[in-house]
Amino acid sequence: MTSSPRPPHPTGRPDPAGGTAARGYLLDNARAEAGERFVWLAELFDDVTRGHFDRLGLRAGWRCWEVGAGGPGIPEALAAAVGPTGHVLATDIDPSWLDEGAGYEVRRHDVAADPPPEPGTFDLVHARLVLVHVPDRARALATMVSALRPGGRLLIEDADTALQPLACLDDSGAAQRRANRLRAAVRELLARRGADLGYGRTLPRALREAGLVDVAAAGSFPVGGTASDRLEAATIRHVRGELLAAGLADDAEIDAHLAAVDAGELDLTLAPLISAWGRRPGG
Repeated sequence: MTSSPRPPHPTGRPDPAGGTAARGYLLDNARAEAGERFVWLAELFDDVTRGHFDRLGLRAGWRCWEVGAGGPGIPEALAAAVGPTGHVLATDIDPSWLDEGAGYEVRRHDVAADPPPEPGTFDLVHARLVLVHVPDRARALATMVSALRPGGRLLIEDADTALQPLACLDDSGAAQRRANRLRAAVRELLARRGADLGYGRTLPRALREAGLVDVAAAGSFPVGGTASDRLEAATIRHVRGELLAAGLADDAEIDAHLAAVDAGELDLTLAPLISAWGRRPGG
């Protein structure tokens, strides 16, 4: 499920020339590029996520918590699945891109700092591309587990950029090598902000250590296509200021890469999305 990008945050939050602050989430929700990223991430991964929801038995009447929701695609899909007898709570540190009144509840919430909403009551808790960026991952995971009812399911999906670090698997020419250099530069920025670039592979163990049972996992990543191209362009535009300020790229290199992306010259891919799920005992 996708949605069209919306204008920047209505409060007119500043977009300083130097990029985002030196601390905090690199790909924050305050810029217009965030909305573009949500659209293309939805195009690439919402079918994967919905397939896992089906595997976990999502049905009418369930109570669901979507953590770090970002855009509206997954909250809308959950709301459609649980129907009027269910309930969907969508939370984010910055919920600007979520739609109040679209069949789900919206709250501002920091999963790594705030107590769980309505602990012990949710049939399903889901987070996608959230924990990899959270410095206190163990606390955030414990918060999500504590929100589950006995028998409730947790689905965590996160990237493992160290497992597959390239933008172009076919490193065959100058444009592909430039794309891979820029992907490495973005990875460096993420690491400086506290992201764990190898987190995805640890998810099954992390879920078992958090006390869940029936733990399993799967991986997925796209190769090529319009959605990958558009996500790459939005991401590079989002972090352009940080790349320049850190001396990790120059304007000419970034412009040449964006031109190659727009011309469809690259078969771009992403880090694998590792999806891991488990069940709280009891119920």
